[in-house]
Amino acid sequence: MSQKKLIIFEQSLLFNILNEISEVLNFDLIQADRNNLNDIKKKFTGDFLVISKEQNVIKPHYLVLKNLPLKISKIIEIINIEFLKKKFDLQSDLIIGPYNLNLNSRQISKKSVKLNLTEREGNLIIFLNKSTSPVSVDTLQKEVWEYGSELETHTVETHIYRLRKKIKEKFNDNNFIVSTKEGYIIY
Repeated sequence: MSQKKLIIFEQSLLFNILNEISEVLNFDLIQADRNNLNDIKKKFTGDFLVISKEQNVIKPHYLVLKNLPLKISKIIEIINIEFLKKKFDLQSDLIIGPYNLNLNSRQISKKSVKLNLTEREGNLIIFLNKSTSPVSVDTLQKEVWEYGSELETHTVETHIYRLRKKIKEKFNDNNFIVSTKEGYIIY
């Protein structure tokens, strides 16, 4: 049985057609109506998609088929593309303590507060977050900035100072990136 669930809302004909070919689909089918849709959605927290014929629905997990009629192969293609988009979006979020870093938009957020990051700031946070111990300035120069260790520069310290300042101003957090004798770390 597949992890992906396709909930077909009030379209019994579409459900019946897809159910006939369900053995070749890479998602499970669930039929829903107004009486049971919310109960069905509560069962699934991850990979589900609701097909609706209501044209004005703009909600996460919803797909409205437009320009009907369509060939069944085109409908299946649209469904698979939507599942791929959802998977990509889910994989693009990195949880760092109370923060969510969206790797696509390079935006860090905490609750409803959001802060745009530069590409370098995002890469720095990602690199520090992967480390289980403090990372030295030399290592950051080599891995994030791709500088040789023989260069005498304060680029890393300057970027971290500015990033910490942005985090402090936006989230009132003085301890997002911690400085130790060995280097920098995110706890």
